[in-house]
Amino acid sequence: MVSNTQLVSTLEADGQLTVHLRDEALPDPTGHEVLVRIDAAPINPSDLALLFGPADLANAQYSPGKIVATMPEPAVRAMAGRLGEVCPVGNEGAGTVIAAGDAPEAQALLGKLVAVIPGAMYAQYRLVDARACLVLPDGATAEQGAGAFVNPLTALSFVEMLRREGHKALVHTAAASNLGQMLLRICQADGVPLVNIVRSPAQVALLKGAGAEYVVDSSAASYHDDLIAAIEATGATLGFDAIGGGKQAGQILAAMEQVASKGAAFSRYGSNTFKKVCVYGALDMGPTVFNRSFGFSWAIAGFLLTPFLAEIGAEAAERLRQRVRDELTTTFASHYKARVTLEQALTRDVALAYNVRATGEKYLITPHG
Repeated sequence: MVSNTQLVSTLEADGQLTVHLRDEALPDPTGHEVLVRIDAAPINPSDLALLFGPADLANAQYSPGKIVATMPEPAVRAMAGRLGEVCPVGNEGAGTVIAAGDAPEAQALLGKLVAVIPGAMYAQYRLVDARACLVLPDGATAEQGAGAFVNPLTALSFVEMLRREGHKALVHTAAASNLGQMLLRICQADGVPLVNIVRSPAQVALLKGAGAEYVVDSSAASYHDDLIAAIEATGATLGFDAIGGGKQAGQILAAMEQVASKGAAFSRYGSNTFKKVCVYGALDMGPTVFNRSFGFSWAIAGFLLTPFLAEIGAEAAERLRQRVRDELTTTFASHYKARVTLEQALTRDVALAYNVRATGEKYLITPHG
C-alpha cells in the first residue's frame, strides 16, 4: 500500500466549485495492475474543462492546496450529472512502474517508463492496467512521453478521417498549438495540404519558420480573402476547429462553399461539393454561430478521440499508436512553458496563467517536483 496525493474537482448544486488536493491510500497492484509513479502529466484543454470549466478564477478563494470558485448558473445546470461528485483530474501522463501484479504482462513492466491515459493522472501514483500502458522507447524521458496520447493521436486521427472520407486537404484552427504543430509535421511527412489558421502575426512567423505553406491570420483585415485563397489552392473540404465558440467554423464552411461555387451555374441549393467541419475544442466558451451561407451539402460534427479510435477498430488504432512510439521525440514532440507541482498548480498566479489556454503556453504537472 502506498500513500498518494491526488488533485480533485467537486461542483455543488449551489455553484461552488472546490478544487483541492486529497490524500488516499492505494492498495498493492494485483493481477494485470501496475503501480506507476507519475513523473509528468500535461494540462490539456480537456483537463481544464473538468478542472475549472467556466468558473470565476479571478475572484476565487485561494489557500494552500485548495481553490474555491463560483460556477455560472447556466454551467451548473449543464453539469447536473457531476454535482456532488468528487472528480479526479488529468487525462494522461507518464512515469515509472514501481510495483506490479502477478500477471506476466504486469511483471514485464517493472522498472519500465510508460505513458498511460486512464484519467486521474494529477497524482503522485496511479494504479493502471498493464495492457493499457505504452512503453516509451529507450532514451525517452517522462516529460517526452507525458503527452503521448491526446495530442498525437488526435492529430493522426484528423489525417485518418481525411483519408477514410475521401478529402484531399485539411483546415485547422489554433494551428500554432502543440497539437497544431504536430499536425503540420504529419501533413508535411504524408503530403497532405494543410491550411493553418492562427491568431497573430507572431504565430504566422512561427509556422512559416516550421515550413508551413498556407498560414492564415484570423486577426488580419484580409483574413476572409486569405482563407478563400488558401482553400482554393489546397482544395480543402475538411476542417477541424479547436476554438468552438464564435463564427470561425461557419466562416470556414462559407469559404469552402465560395471556392466550390466559383464559376459554377447558380443554384439556390449551393454547390454539390460536400464540406465538413469538426469542432473538437472549446477555447472560446461562447455559442457557436453559423451564418447559413454554405449551401446544403455540408456537415458540422463534434470530434472526440476515444470514440473515433473505437470506430476505426483495434488494428487501425494500434497503427496510429505505433507511429507515436516511433516518432515520439520528433513528429510528436511537445513543448511546455512551465513545469509546476501539484501544490503550485493550485496557486492563484499559476492557475490563472494556465487557465487562459493560450496557444503555445502549455503547462506540465510534475507531481514529485
